[in-house]
Amino acid sequence: MGTRPLLNRRLDGLGTTIFAEMSALATATGSINLGQGFPDTDGPEEIREAAVRALREGRGNQYPPGPGIPELRSAIAEHQQRFRGLAYDPDTEVLVTAGATEAIAAALLALLEPGDEVIALEPFYDSYAACIAMAGAVRVPLTLRAPDFRPDLDRLRALVTPRTRLLLLNSPHNPTGLVLSPDELAAIAALAVEHDLLVVTDEVYEHLVFAGAHHPIAALPGMRERTVSISSAGKTFSFTGWKVGWVTAPAPLVAAVRTAKQYLTYVSAGPFQYAVAEALRLPDAYFEDFRADLRRKRDLLADGLAAAGFRVFNPEGTYFITTDITPLGEKDGVEFCRALPERCGVVAIPNAVFYDDPEAGRPLVRFTFCKKDEVLQEAVTRLSRI
Repeated sequence: MGTRPLLNRRLDGLGTTIFAEMSALATATGSINLGQGFPDTDGPEEIREAAVRALREGRGNQYPPGPGIPELRSAIAEHQQRFRGLAYDPDTEVLVTAGATEAIAAALLALLEPGDEVIALEPFYDSYAACIAMAGAVRVPLTLRAPDFRPDLDRLRALVTPRTRLLLLNSPHNPTGLVLSPDELAAIAALAVEHDLLVVTDEVYEHLVFAGAHHPIAALPGMRERTVSISSAGKTFSFTGWKVGWVTAPAPLVAAVRTAKQYLTYVSAGPFQYAVAEALRLPDAYFEDFRADLRRKRDLLADGLAAAGFRVFNPEGTYFITTDITPLGEKDGVEFCRALPERCGVVAIPNAVFYDDPEAGRPLVRFTFCKKDEVLQEAVTRLSRI
């Protein structure tokens, strides 16, 4: 096959390798896996039963409609109105996807041309780099720096060029836990309007905000018509394996995203779509209790990490905590995470894998707290051995 590489190096970075390596280390050493972000308990029993009921009744066992079942599209539109004050037509402005990951891929493939520039908050969720590369576009990072990880808005303005096509936002932000403030969102929105930029916003942790509130940029003046909003059921309802996500946007943007999406999965998760439609209509108490429970788990792990000697950057949202290992006399997060399972039986992820330049996140390490209390308490006990 000659000397041509089999895979574009921009699609197969350290992130892909390290996640697999850390999971294998967790299994091999019997370590507590606080690396990958998935809960160790299922979501609401009534929602799980709704999926079983759909299966038994034969709803969704064959191909569902390409845009998603009407019941779920209506529930998504109701959710956006109920929680965000945004009105969307479920028939033309809502699209169901195979998780938020497919929504991101389809949106970027649909809206970008080769050579377009995309400004994204760095460190970034690992699929962003791959999707931008697959679209033939150019990734332009706006680096968020410790200790507060606030975006440098002057730097953002300086990054915009005539080739800038799109802003890719993630708030609440994985891995830092940043939640963009109303003032920051307003400044970003004004810039997008001024330069006629599209915005794709990943809001999968929208219901996991522990300080302040989640504010959708699509609600700001001049933004609805240029914003593709993305969310999913996995994080909010603790059914990450169901892979049910969605896009809300003006009809022309949804049509463009749907054109790309139909050549990715076409359709997916038929019976689960019926269950997620019911989940989105759960009472406010569910969302409030879920957030409070995760806030308590965050504090449990954050206190334990601080007691073990880490510098802890307390997250405003998501279910990840970023830490600095330099107070422990360590410098390299990758090597630290590779050694941690043998040292104390806990697995974490080095933040360096979320940066274009690994040096930018070299001493930073991410832990997740979406686990049972007893698991987190045992992890804290083990980490104290450091």
